[in-house]
Amino acid sequence: MDFVINNWMLFAVAFASGAMLLWPVVQGGAAGGLSTSNAVQLINREKAVVVDVSETEEFAAGHIGGARNIPLNQLEQRLPEVVKNKALPVLLVCPNGMRANRALGVAKKLGYEKAQVLAGGLKAWKEANLPVEKA
Repeated sequence: MDFVINNWMLFAVAFASGAMLLWPVVQGGAAGGLSTSNAVQLINREKAVVVDVSETEEFAAGHIGGARNIPLNQLEQRLPEVVKNKALPVLLVCPNGMRANRALGVAKKLGYEKAQVLAGGLKAWKEANLPVEKA
């Protein structure tokens, strides 16, 4: 017990470093991003609708095949017209996943409970050597 009391600072540092190592795991679970392989399965098996929330120019430069472009600032107005069936899974994509995570909140607010984000965005899709279309 004296060892613990005399070296409390070492225990605090060990605890803090362990917490920092676990934080990405906890954060990743909360974010709910899909891996590219899970995204492909969702598209193929459950007929997920891919919605790219990139700006029009970014979408034209490259996007997932069959994706529909709705820029993030228009998502609240246009998502109900593009995806009428709220029971279908919606896969939200952007170049790196940042905007898609913001779009997830909007989609959930609109009632799309099966909306998910592609972890890493289009960058992860390309790194997995999956096909990309250009407009």
